[in-house]
Amino acid sequence: MKQPRVFAVLPTLLTLGNAVCGFGSITFAAKVGLESRTGWGRDDSDCLFIAGGLVFLAMLFDMLDGRAARWAKQASQFGAELDSLCDVISFGVAPAFILVKFSPDFHPRLLWIIASLFVVCAVLRLARFNVETDEDDSHDFFSGLPSPAAAGTVASFMIAYPELAEHAAPLAANPSSWQRFSHDAALFLIPQVKFCLPIVTLTVACLMVSRIRYSHLFNQWFRGRRSFPHLIQLVIGLAIVFLFQEMAVPVIFCCFALGAPLQALWRRVAKRRELGVHAPHVDRQNRA
Repeated sequence: MKQPRVFAVLPTLLTLGNAVCGFGSITFAAKVGLESRTGWGRDDSDCLFIAGGLVFLAMLFDMLDGRAARWAKQASQFGAELDSLCDVISFGVAPAFILVKFSPDFHPRLLWIIASLFVVCAVLRLARFNVETDEDDSHDFFSGLPSPAAAGTVASFMIAYPELAEHAAPLAANPSSWQRFSHDAALFLIPQVKFCLPIVTLTVACLMVSRIRYSHLFNQWFRGRRSFPHLIQLVIGLAIVFLFQEMAVPVIFCCFALGAPLQALWRRVAKRRELGVHAPHVDRQNRA
């Protein structure tokens, strides 16, 4: 008689919490625009903020379930497959649906295509990760942008949007110069963000299925001992987050997503320049 399979309780519950957060993100994003068809209200920005925050909460569950499984020595193929299925909801479908609700003024068909491509690229990225990753992998580097980071890039704009909407609210009597500047800047940035987010989403979707090397931020920054300049950079980054608060979140995620391909491009250009400098010397030696 075949014995029933057993599974780890705590890692499985954490993984299922990831899926619940993804579904909750879709639920709150679906409420956007239902109460008012003529324009967005404060409730819409709150729903978007909660939808984006639930994606980040799903990222936390996704980080904890694997660590809990390794800590309890209960890692299994069942857990890996379940993790990928839940990631598809939280880091594939939820960000794509948030995009559709956030940028309704974008070209409808093109917006739907970009959102669909994001879901497809997330599924392909997760499937490739399962096939190419061993259990003993240290995860110091990833091949292609990880799907949680891509989802976080999209969701980070939802974290910053309520602050922009608050600054864009009608000014009170006799506003200060800073309040007037913040108001004008917010009025300018909101339509730009709504237009640029589909482009950003398409970019991170392509980076997910690329072969560009990305470092594991937690392992690279917080594990082991680091030099004093490394500590200074970490303190400066935390100070920027504290100073700009929600507005710093999309900047940090965009820098992480676009930093690796820009570095790879710079190394390729530098290598070609180096080969171009040494080429005349090689030709002279061959002629001699």
